[in-house]
Amino acid sequence: MALGYGMICHTVFATAVAAMIVGMYFGMSRSLGRVPEPWHLATNALLLLQFPLVHSVLLTAKGRGFLSRLAPKPHGNTLSTTTYATIASLQLLALFALWTPSGVIWWQATGTGFVLMCTLYAAAWALLMKASFDAGAEVQSGALGWMSLLQNIRPVFPDMPTTGLFRVIRQPIYVAFALTLWTVPVWTPDQLAVALCLTAYCLLAPRLKERRFAARYGDRFDTYRNRVPYALPRLPKRGKDG
Repeated sequence: MALGYGMICHTVFATAVAAMIVGMYFGMSRSLGRVPEPWHLATNALLLLQFPLVHSVLLTAKGRGFLSRLAPKPHGNTLSTTTYATIASLQLLALFALWTPSGVIWWQATGTGFVLMCTLYAAAWALLMKASFDAGAEVQSGALGWMSLLQNIRPVFPDMPTTGLFRVIRQPIYVAFALTLWTVPVWTPDQLAVALCLTAYCLLAPRLKERRFAARYGDRFDTYRNRVPYALPRLPKRGKDG
């Protein structure tokens, strides 16, 4: 069961990431969605909203209870992180693979601009990978659940992340993900809609996450929050002679 859950989770996860990278690389101008006008607008809106809404609901107490009931008893709690990652990956896969493109391209980088934008796009994804590893790759990828079940142990979550990119800002994963939305080499109305909606999610959703951290870690998180900025790194202070 553990290996089966792991195989499904990581296959869907990898497919979703590939769909995101390719979809945004082309500015959401290429996808499998073929919903006719004017229904494609409503369909795209639903695809866009379902990820932040469901993703956030599943992180609540009731959402975690629901996740624990999706796996066979008595392994629901153990596999909840794997189930969560699988559902999130399916949501992202639906968004980026089933989007119906408008067919309108506003701007497409060429020449040196194309090389620059592709470099920035790759750098944003590399930053997202780094932030995910700093936060605990086993949790972010869903591996914690199925690997714990395979070893017949209770899942042990990593401690509050404060190293790596978390030394610079408190929410590097959300910031890096937002950067991937704005460094694409092709711009369309579709890409703008996706970028605006998901950037708003990246700015607002961590507030809920920080409430959970405050409840879990107490004074440790308060000290960390007072020391490290939310999303924008602090500029180095100038000396007296600067």
